[in-house]
Formats: sequence, structure tokens, C-alpha cells
Amino acid sequence: MLKPAQLRLLQEIAEHGQLQLAAQASAMTQPAASRMLAAIEAQVGAPLFLRQPTGMEPTEIGLTVLRRARVILREMHSMAADVTALRGGLAGSVHVGAVTGPAVGTLVSAIRQIKQQSPEAEITVDVMPSRELLGHLAAGEMDFVLARILPEFESRDFNILQLRDEKVCFLVRAGHPLARAARVTLTELSDYEWIMQQRGAPIREAALAAFASVGLSEPGNIVNSPSLLLTIAYLAQSDAVAPISDEVADLLIRPPVAAGFAILQTRREIRVSPYYLLSLRRRPLSPLAMRLRDTVIQLSRDDVWPQPLPPR
Repeated sequence: MLKPAQLRLLQEIAEHGQLQLAAQASAMTQPAASRMLAAIEAQVGAPLFLRQPTGMEPTEIGLTVLRRARVILREMHSMAADVTALRGGLAGSVHVGAVTGPAVGTLVSAIRQIKQQSPEAEITVDVMPSRELLGHLAAGEMDFVLARILPEFESRDFNILQLRDEKVCFLVRAGHPLARAARVTLTELSDYEWIMQQRGAPIREAALAAFASVGLSEPGNIVNSPSLLLTIAYLAQSDAVAPISDEVADLLIRPPVAAGFAILQTRREIRVSPYYLLSLRRRPLSPLAMRLRDTVIQLSRDDVWPQPLPPR
């Protein structure tokens, strides 16, 4: 049951070999150090150092106590460093979620900034539809999410900050028959095969609303999938068209990915309702989560992504 100050004194005596030097290193007087050492040895019930003409040498019991003392002091130092890092938002863990567009367009850049400053920070990201994100957030399983507000969730439970809307584009493989067209109409696209998210997904509904706005019914040949990976694979092997957020499309087209896709140039702009940064009112964010949240907000306001693409 030795105290940290006692353990530090033992370590200094072993290092310096003289009580006076150990006392100075421990910021105490020699008489005080002598009394503390006597109290330690009385508590242990055996001498810990031999007083030799050349200095103080640890006894066998002293070596055992010193070995443990060094471990304890090292752990205490690590604990203090960990607490300092956690309080400063330089360490710890954070679990966030996002719909695909902001995950690619904003969250990746924000996480990279945090990891450059805090490589040991543990950051977990889930990309899924808003309904699932809000369910996880409401259950306290995520720190914050980038999602859209849905009517079945009580908005009073959340801190809500509007960020930005998403632009929808139509993605095809680079060798698609319409890939090089200066402009394409929705009438031209209606007979092609499509791959879309499930009904009710904002990007799908925005695409179908665009067809309805010009008097066209929705395409009849549709594959339904929420998976971005499957969508990419399907587009690569077919002449299908996929409505997708501009951020994701730009990622696939820009170097270094340059995955062999093209964005069809349409006459009308299609946008999806804004997404929000949401966190639980009843659950304060940790310092690390606050740093990531603030970085996301700053990047969103700076509008650093996506940069304009060269003419396609």
C-alpha cells in the first residue's frame, strides 16, 4: 500500500545511489527523505537498501519492490497522459454514421484531419440509410450522424444542424452508348435499365420525381439495391444507369480512382433535400467527438468538396 511519492523516492534512490541526490530529485529535504524511507521499510518489514561507503544498493527485497514500483509509476504516467489526451480530444473513441454522399464528400476529409493530429484516436464509421442511422442514434449507439430527418423520429430528442443538400447525377460506365453525348433527355434514358436504391430512398425519389415532372412514368426496368458496391459492379458490366450523389460520382471519376465511369449530362438539375448533423440532446459528446463534429461543420461550410471537375 505504498503511495506514489514513496514509490518515486525509491526509484530515485536506486537511480542516484545517494539519499541526498534522491531527495533533491524528489523535491524534498534529505531529513524528510530519510524519514520517508524509514517509514517505507517499516511498512515492508525489511531493509530495501544497503548503506555502503560507495552508495546505497538495493537488497533482494528492494529489487523486487523496485521492479513493481517502476511498473506502477509507468502505468500512472500513462494514465495521466491518457486522461490529458482524452480531455483534449486527442484520443478516445467515436462512432458516427452518415448517408453515402456526406460520408464520401465531407466525413472522409474530416476524419483524415483528425487522424493526422491524433493517430491513436479510434474512429468507427457506418454508412447506411437515414432511417437506420436515426435508429442507432436514438438508441445511443452512435455519437452523431449525417442524415435526413424522418417524421417517425421525435426531432426534440436531437440537436439538429442543417448542413447542405445533395445534387443527383446519372452514372454510367465510360463505354455507355450515351456517355459521350453533349446532353441527354430523360426520354432517351427511360428505356434503359436502371439500378436504384429501394423505394423511399431520397435519391431514388428525386430521380423518379424528375421523370414525373416532364410527364414520364418511371423506368420499367429497375434493379433495386442499397449497396453502392453492387451498383458499381452492375454498372461496370451493363448499360444500366444509376442515380447517385455527385460526391460519390466525382470520387469514382477523379484520379486516383478513375474507375472507368461517366456522368451523363442532363438538361435539368436534380437535388435532394438537405441532410443534417444530428446528435442526442441527452448524451453530451466526448472531446474527440466534438473535435470531429466541429471539423465536419467547418468543412461543410467551407464547401471544400467536391471541387469542380474538368469538362467531361
